[in-house]
Amino acid sequence: MATYTLIEAKTLSASAASVTFSSIPATYTDLVVRMSTRSDAVTANMSITINSFTSGYSQTYMYGSGTSAASGRITGAASFTPIAINASSHTANTFAPTEIYIPSYTASQNKPISLYSVIELNSATTNYIFAEAELLSQTAAISSITFAGSTGNMVTGSSFYLYGISNA
Repeated sequence: MATYTLIEAKTLSASAASVTFSSIPATYTDLVVRMSTRSDAVTANMSITINSFTSGYSQTYMYGSGTSAASGRITGAASFTPIAINASSHTANTFAPTEIYIPSYTASQNKPISLYSVIELNSATTNYIFAEAELLSQTAAISSITFAGSTGNMVTGSSFYLYGISNA
């Protein structure tokens, strides 16, 4: 049975352009990041950078709303982006819940990553759900993860939780 251990929690007490988990211990099997985020920008996205790598990121994504769906692929990027988060133009005081799962983060292999997120808009019928399959083409163990607002800052109350998973 898998055991989740909270490695670190961060809740913003002031707006911030980025949040970093550094010195991630290599003592777990997998990592999970759960976050609840909102931006002060009218339209908002977030990027994710691992170990300060500036290459090797690719992602396949799909999303749907109450009226449409789309999918796409990004390759050869300098980070995982765009990761949708709630913006100032969305329903007041709502934060986007997101979960990121990183299996075998210490293995000497490319890193597959899954991401799920939900965005609530100012609409009774249109909200978004996002699912992404990401791949970091780097073989070093993951020791740091940085989340940065692509436009604007993440607002007070945005929270980030890093868990280590031990398979027993």
